Amino acid sequence: MWQALEPIHAVTYFEPEPQQHCAELGTKGYWMSYFAQRAAPLGPVGPEVVTALFYGFAPARVSRAVPDVWAVASPATFLDARLAAVDAALRRLLGADVIASAALAEAAEIATAAAAAAPTAGRALGAANAALPVPEEPHLALWRAQTVLREHRGDGHVAALLTGGIDPVESLVLVAAGAPVEHEAVRSPENWRTWRGWTADEWLAGAVRLAGRGLVESSGPAVAPVLTPAGARVRREIETRTEELAEVPWAAVGDSAADRLLELALPLRAAVLAGGFPAVNPIGMDGDGPLAADR
Repeated sequence: MWQALEPIHAVTYFEPEPQQHCAELGTKGYWMSYFAQRAAPLGPVGPEVVTALFYGFAPARVSRAVPDVWAVASPATFLDARLAAVDAALRRLLGADVIASAALAEAAEIATAAAAAAPTAGRALGAANAALPVPEEPHLALWRAQTVLREHRGDGHVAALLTGGIDPVESLVLVAAGAPVEHEAVRSPENWRTWRGWTADEWLAGAVRLAGRGLVESSGPAVAPVLTPAGARVRREIETRTEELAEVPWAAVGDSAADRLLELALPLRAAVLAGGFPAVNPIGMDGDGPLAADR
Protein backbone atom coordinates (compact mmCIF):
# COMPACT_ATOMS: atom_id res chain seq x y z
CA MET A 1 0.00 0.00 0.00
CA TRP A 2 2.89 2.35 0.71
CA GLN A 3 4.43 1.75 -2.71
CA ALA A 4 1.02 2.34 -4.31
CA LEU A 5 0.05 5.51 -2.44
CA GLU A 6 3.32 7.23 -1.55
CA PRO A 7 3.77 8.94 -4.95
CA ILE A 8 0.52 10.83 -4.25
CA HIS A 9 2.10 12.30 -1.12
CA ALA A 10 5.59 12.66 -2.55
CA VAL A 11 4.56 15.33 -5.06
CA THR A 12 5.12 17.54 -1.99
CA TYR A 13 8.87 17.03 -2.35
CA PHE A 14 9.57 16.03 -5.94
CA GLU A 15 7.37 18.29 -8.06
CA PRO A 16 8.12 21.95 -8.84
CA GLU A 17 4.92 23.54 -7.54
CA PRO A 18 5.64 23.14 -3.79
CA GLN A 19 9.16 24.50 -4.22
CA GLN A 20 7.80 27.45 -6.19
CA HIS A 21 5.15 28.26 -3.59
CA CYS A 22 7.70 28.14 -0.78
CA ALA A 23 10.20 30.24 -2.73
CA GLU A 24 7.51 32.86 -3.27
CA LEU A 25 7.13 33.04 0.50
CA GLY A 26 10.88 33.56 0.84
CA THR A 27 12.53 30.17 1.47
CA LYS A 28 16.08 29.65 0.24
CA GLY A 29 16.92 26.35 -1.41
CA TYR A 30 15.32 22.92 -1.43
CA TRP A 31 15.87 21.90 2.18
CA MET A 32 14.33 24.98 3.76
CA SER A 33 11.13 24.35 1.81
CA TYR A 34 11.25 20.63 2.65
CA PHE A 35 11.50 21.20 6.39
CA ALA A 36 8.92 24.01 6.25
CA GLN A 37 6.32 21.80 4.58
CA ARG A 38 6.91 18.60 6.49
CA ALA A 39 7.34 20.20 9.92
CA ALA A 40 4.56 22.80 9.58
CA PRO A 41 1.87 20.53 11.11
CA LEU A 42 3.93 20.51 14.33
CA GLY A 43 3.83 24.28 14.72
CA PRO A 44 6.93 26.52 15.11
CA VAL A 45 9.13 23.85 16.67
CA GLY A 46 12.88 24.11 17.00
CA PRO A 47 15.58 22.07 15.28
CA GLU A 48 15.88 19.63 18.18
CA VAL A 49 12.28 18.46 17.76
CA VAL A 50 12.53 18.18 13.97
CA THR A 51 15.80 16.26 14.19
CA ALA A 52 14.32 13.90 16.75
CA LEU A 53 11.15 13.14 14.81
CA PHE A 54 12.60 13.04 11.28
CA TYR A 55 15.35 10.78 12.71
CA GLY A 56 17.57 10.15 9.68
CA PHE A 57 18.73 13.74 9.16
CA ALA A 58 21.99 15.11 10.50
CA PRO A 59 21.37 17.81 13.13
CA ALA A 60 23.50 20.27 11.16
CA ARG A 61 21.26 19.94 8.09
CA VAL A 62 18.12 20.62 10.12
CA SER A 63 19.57 23.58 12.01
CA ARG A 64 20.46 25.34 8.76
CA ALA A 65 16.73 25.63 8.03
CA VAL A 66 14.97 25.49 11.40
CA PRO A 67 13.99 27.73 13.19
CA ASP A 68 14.91 30.38 10.58
CA VAL A 69 12.14 29.15 8.31
CA TRP A 70 9.47 30.27 10.81
CA ALA A 71 10.74 33.84 10.41
CA VAL A 72 9.99 33.51 6.67
CA ALA A 73 6.37 32.55 7.26
CA SER A 74 4.24 30.92 9.94
CA PRO A 75 3.54 27.18 9.95
CA ALA A 76 -0.10 27.96 9.12
CA THR A 77 0.99 29.89 6.03
CA PHE A 78 3.21 27.02 4.93
CA LEU A 79 0.32 24.59 5.43
CA ASP A 80 -1.86 26.70 3.14
CA ALA A 81 0.95 26.94 0.59
CA ARG A 82 1.57 23.20 0.76
CA LEU A 83 -2.06 22.34 0.06
CA ALA A 84 -2.33 24.87 -2.78
CA ALA A 85 0.89 23.55 -4.35
CA VAL A 86 -0.18 19.91 -4.06
CA ASP A 87 -3.51 20.84 -5.62
CA ALA A 88 -1.74 22.39 -8.61
CA ALA A 89 0.72 19.50 -8.96
CA LEU A 90 -1.91 16.76 -8.83
CA ARG A 91 -4.21 18.59 -11.25
CA ARG A 92 -1.33 18.83 -13.72
CA LEU A 93 -0.20 15.22 -13.29
CA LEU A 94 -3.60 13.51 -13.18
CA GLY A 95 -5.64 15.68 -15.51
CA ALA A 96 -9.13 17.10 -15.17
CA ASP A 97 -11.00 13.89 -16.06
CA VAL A 98 -9.25 11.85 -13.36
CA ILE A 99 -9.60 14.65 -10.80
CA ALA A 100 -13.37 14.65 -11.37
CA SER A 101 -13.76 10.85 -11.58
CA ALA A 102 -15.81 8.59 -9.35
CA ALA A 103 -12.79 6.29 -9.06
CA LEU A 104 -10.68 9.01 -7.44
CA ALA A 105 -13.51 9.87 -5.06
CA GLU A 106 -13.80 6.21 -4.07
CA ALA A 107 -10.06 5.94 -3.49
CA ALA A 108 -10.15 9.04 -1.31
CA GLU A 109 -13.02 7.64 0.74
CA ILE A 110 -11.24 4.36 1.49
CA ALA A 111 -7.89 6.03 2.23
CA THR A 112 -9.55 8.60 4.50
CA ALA A 113 -11.21 5.80 6.47
CA ALA A 114 -7.84 4.05 6.85
CA ALA A 115 -6.16 7.27 8.00
CA ALA A 116 -8.94 7.90 10.51
CA ALA A 117 -8.26 4.48 12.03
CA ALA A 118 -4.51 5.08 12.43
CA PRO A 119 -3.66 5.27 16.16
CA THR A 120 -1.73 8.39 17.08
CA ALA A 121 -0.52 7.62 20.62
CA GLY A 122 3.25 8.05 20.63
CA ARG A 123 3.26 9.10 16.96
CA ALA A 124 3.88 12.83 16.82
CA LEU A 125 4.09 13.32 13.05
CA GLY A 126 1.11 11.08 12.41
CA ALA A 127 -0.92 12.87 15.07
CA ALA A 128 0.01 16.36 13.83
CA ASN A 129 -1.13 15.55 10.29
CA ALA A 130 -4.23 13.70 11.48
CA ALA A 131 -5.29 16.89 13.28
CA LEU A 132 -5.50 18.77 9.97
CA PRO A 133 -8.95 18.98 8.34
CA VAL A 134 -9.95 16.65 5.52
CA PRO A 135 -10.16 18.68 2.29
CA GLU A 136 -13.40 18.54 0.32
CA GLU A 137 -11.73 17.81 -3.03
CA PRO A 138 -11.12 14.04 -3.39
CA HIS A 139 -7.59 14.36 -4.79
CA LEU A 140 -6.56 16.47 -1.81
CA ALA A 141 -8.38 14.19 0.62
CA LEU A 142 -6.43 11.25 -0.84
CA TRP A 143 -3.16 13.18 -0.52
CA ARG A 144 -3.98 14.13 3.08
CA ALA A 145 -4.88 10.52 3.94
CA GLN A 146 -1.60 9.19 2.57
CA THR A 147 0.25 11.95 4.41
CA VAL A 148 -1.25 10.72 7.67
CA LEU A 149 -0.63 7.07 6.82
CA ARG A 150 3.00 7.53 5.80
CA GLU A 151 3.87 9.66 8.83
CA HIS A 152 2.06 7.16 11.06
CA ARG A 153 4.14 4.41 9.49
CA GLY A 154 7.30 6.49 9.82
CA ASP A 155 6.69 7.10 13.51
CA GLY A 156 6.39 3.35 13.96
CA HIS A 157 9.59 2.82 12.01
CA VAL A 158 11.45 5.16 14.36
CA ALA A 159 10.11 3.16 17.31
CA ALA A 160 11.36 -0.03 15.67
CA LEU A 161 14.79 1.49 15.10
CA LEU A 162 15.00 2.64 18.70
CA THR A 163 14.08 -0.77 20.08
CA GLY A 164 16.56 -2.30 17.65
CA GLY A 165 19.32 -0.08 18.99
CA ILE A 166 19.96 1.60 15.63
CA ASP A 167 20.76 5.30 15.68
CA PRO A 168 19.98 7.72 12.80
CA VAL A 169 23.18 7.45 10.76
CA GLU A 170 23.39 3.71 11.44
CA SER A 171 19.91 3.32 9.97
CA LEU A 172 21.16 4.79 6.69
CA VAL A 173 24.21 2.54 6.68
CA LEU A 174 21.87 -0.43 7.01
CA VAL A 175 19.70 0.84 4.14
CA ALA A 176 22.71 1.17 1.87
CA ALA A 177 24.11 -2.18 2.97
CA GLY A 178 20.80 -3.94 2.41
CA ALA A 179 20.13 -2.57 -1.07
CA PRO A 180 20.37 -4.98 -4.02
CA VAL A 181 23.79 -5.04 -5.65
CA GLU A 182 22.35 -3.79 -8.95
CA HIS A 183 20.94 -0.68 -7.26
CA GLU A 184 24.23 1.22 -7.19
CA ALA A 185 22.62 4.57 -6.38
CA VAL A 186 20.84 3.20 -3.31
CA ARG A 187 23.99 1.41 -2.16
CA SER A 188 26.03 4.59 -2.47
CA PRO A 189 27.16 6.07 0.86
CA GLU A 190 27.75 9.36 -0.95
CA ASN A 191 24.12 9.57 -1.99
CA TRP A 192 22.80 8.86 1.49
CA ARG A 193 25.22 11.26 3.13
CA THR A 194 24.27 13.97 0.63
CA TRP A 195 20.55 13.33 0.98
CA ARG A 196 20.59 13.43 4.78
CA GLY A 197 23.48 15.78 5.47
CA TRP A 198 25.99 13.56 7.29
CA THR A 199 29.74 14.08 6.97
CA ALA A 200 32.09 11.34 5.78
CA ASP A 201 33.46 11.02 9.31
CA GLU A 202 29.97 10.67 10.81
CA TRP A 203 29.05 8.02 8.27
CA LEU A 204 32.27 6.09 8.88
CA ALA A 205 31.76 6.24 12.65
CA GLY A 206 28.28 4.76 12.22
CA ALA A 207 29.62 1.98 9.99
CA VAL A 208 32.37 1.24 12.51
CA ARG A 209 29.83 0.98 15.33
CA LEU A 210 27.73 -1.46 13.30
CA ALA A 211 30.83 -3.45 12.36
CA GLY A 212 31.73 -3.66 16.04
CA ARG A 213 28.34 -5.29 16.63
CA GLY A 214 28.91 -7.70 13.76
CA LEU A 215 26.10 -6.19 11.63
CA VAL A 216 28.13 -4.96 8.65
CA GLU A 217 31.55 -5.56 7.24
CA SER A 218 33.79 -2.58 7.95
CA SER A 219 33.99 -0.14 5.05
CA GLY A 220 35.34 3.29 4.24
CA PRO A 221 33.17 6.38 3.82
CA ALA A 222 33.05 6.01 0.02
CA VAL A 223 32.65 2.23 -0.10
CA ALA A 224 29.26 0.51 -0.11
CA PRO A 225 28.87 -1.39 3.18
CA VAL A 226 27.94 -5.06 3.22
CA LEU A 227 25.44 -6.65 5.60
CA THR A 228 26.53 -9.67 7.58
CA PRO A 229 23.95 -12.43 8.24
CA ALA A 230 23.39 -10.89 11.68
CA GLY A 231 22.88 -7.47 10.10
CA ALA A 232 20.42 -8.86 7.60
CA ARG A 233 18.47 -10.42 10.46
CA VAL A 234 18.37 -7.15 12.43
CA ARG A 235 17.25 -5.19 9.39
CA ARG A 236 14.56 -7.76 8.59
CA GLU A 237 13.31 -7.65 12.18
CA ILE A 238 13.08 -3.84 12.08
CA GLU A 239 11.21 -3.88 8.77
CA THR A 240 8.85 -6.59 10.00
CA ARG A 241 8.12 -4.65 13.17
CA THR A 242 7.53 -1.51 11.13
CA GLU A 243 4.95 -3.33 9.02
CA GLU A 244 3.26 -4.77 12.09
CA LEU A 245 2.98 -1.30 13.62
CA ALA A 246 1.48 0.03 10.38
CA GLU A 247 -1.19 -2.68 10.11
CA VAL A 248 -4.01 -1.16 12.18
CA PRO A 249 -5.42 1.20 9.49
CA TRP A 250 -5.60 -1.61 6.93
CA ALA A 251 -7.10 -4.09 9.37
CA ALA A 252 -9.74 -1.46 10.14
CA VAL A 253 -10.88 -1.05 6.53
CA GLY A 254 -10.47 -4.75 5.73
CA ASP A 255 -8.79 -6.70 2.96
CA SER A 256 -11.52 -6.10 0.40
CA ALA A 257 -11.39 -2.32 0.74
CA ALA A 258 -7.58 -2.33 0.80
CA ASP A 259 -7.49 -4.42 -2.37
CA ARG A 260 -9.96 -2.05 -4.01
CA LEU A 261 -7.85 0.95 -3.00
CA LEU A 262 -4.78 -0.71 -4.46
CA GLU A 263 -6.65 -1.25 -7.74
CA LEU A 264 -7.79 2.38 -7.81
CA ALA A 265 -4.39 3.77 -6.83
CA LEU A 266 -2.26 2.05 -9.45
CA PRO A 267 -3.30 4.30 -12.38
CA LEU A 268 -2.79 7.36 -10.18
CA ARG A 269 0.64 6.10 -9.16
CA ALA A 270 1.57 5.50 -12.80
CA ALA A 271 0.51 9.02 -13.77
CA VAL A 272 2.59 10.61 -11.02
CA LEU A 273 5.66 8.50 -11.76
CA ALA A 274 5.38 9.28 -15.48
CA GLY A 275 5.48 12.99 -14.71
CA GLY A 276 9.19 13.05 -13.97
CA PHE A 277 9.39 11.40 -10.55
CA PRO A 278 13.09 10.79 -9.81
CA ALA A 279 14.03 7.15 -10.30
CA VAL A 280 16.79 7.57 -7.71
CA ASN A 281 15.28 9.04 -4.56
CA PRO A 282 15.80 8.99 -0.79
CA ILE A 283 12.43 7.47 0.14
CA GLY A 284 12.91 4.00 -1.34
CA MET A 285 10.31 4.48 -4.07
CA ASP A 286 10.97 2.46 -7.22
CA GLY A 287 10.26 5.19 -9.71
CA ASP A 288 10.55 3.21 -12.94
CA GLY A 289 9.48 -0.32 -12.03
CA PRO A 290 6.50 -2.35 -10.85
CA LEU A 291 5.38 -2.54 -7.25
CA ALA A 292 7.92 -4.28 -5.06
CA ALA A 293 5.33 -6.94 -4.25
CA ASP A 294 5.06 -7.77 -7.95
CA ARG A 295 8.75 -8.59 -8.38
